[in-house]
Amino acid sequence: MPLVNTKEMFKKAYEGGYAIGAFNVNNMEIVQGIMQACKDLKSPVILQVSGGARKYAHHAYLYHLVQAALEEADVPVALHLDHGNSFELCKDCIDGGFTSVMIDGSHLPYEENVALTKKVVDYAHERGVTVEGELGQLAGIEDEVNVSAENASYTDPDQVQDFVTRTGVDSLAIAIGTSHGAFKFKPGQKPQLRFDILQEVMDRLPGFPIVLHGASSVMPEYVAQINEFGGQMADAIGIPEDMLRQAASMAVCKINVDSDLRLALTAGIRKHLAENPSHFDPRQYLADGRANIAEVVAHKIQNVLGSEGKA
Repeated sequence: MPLVNTKEMFKKAYEGGYAIGAFNVNNMEIVQGIMQACKDLKSPVILQVSGGARKYAHHAYLYHLVQAALEEADVPVALHLDHGNSFELCKDCIDGGFTSVMIDGSHLPYEENVALTKKVVDYAHERGVTVEGELGQLAGIEDEVNVSAENASYTDPDQVQDFVTRTGVDSLAIAIGTSHGAFKFKPGQKPQLRFDILQEVMDRLPGFPIVLHGASSVMPEYVAQINEFGGQMADAIGIPEDMLRQAASMAVCKINVDSDLRLALTAGIRKHLAENPSHFDPRQYLADGRANIAEVVAHKIQNVLGSEGKA
């Protein structure tokens, strides 16, 4: 099955009351772990690449890893640019075979965000590529995204209809209380998503797919495993999964997961090396990390996204 864009994926997800997992990929083991779970559970999936991942692994390597995955798993797969910060980066990914891109102009003044997003949309749509825009800023640090709590802002529902109409975006990332990274909240602080904002956005954009960034739940079993073998993750607090399930049953059609994959991979490697200190073959310890990735993705599909059997 060839790569697809997100248009049909999101239409089915919205109508079916579930969400598609958008999992960040950086190397072969992560791609393999994600695809194993999606193949087993017959779930569509979005494999997304950040600017930092492209710098680390290079575009061609990541693109061809995804192409290899398509040969082994007969499920719909979209290849998406996560947090594109310029027209040039989005154009490079579109020209290089990506089927979906995000242009993140959320840090810009509103009119500049509109103009930049529309420029990307015009280029992408001529080539059959879907575009995600963003309104509002999530706090937190992850990859090349770094927004302080002081600069974070909820999405203004009064802007969404104008933004979507003028830019022509295919989906919209909004800020309702999620946060980038594993250390999302201070100890004792209770995560809370603004479902009132989500509902108002739904009312203003009926049938339109919404995206949640910063939605890792920081799965405690992997945090505990990292801490057991020398890590310092005690203060990591994620988004409760019941809140994410509720969002997926509403207008949220794409939920991004990155930190949970990093934690799972690291936990598997740490445990393996602690229990086998003489091992130096990366195929041994990376295999354990890959198995953890597959477990995380399967858990998300079955317990958060609701996308099992939707391929």
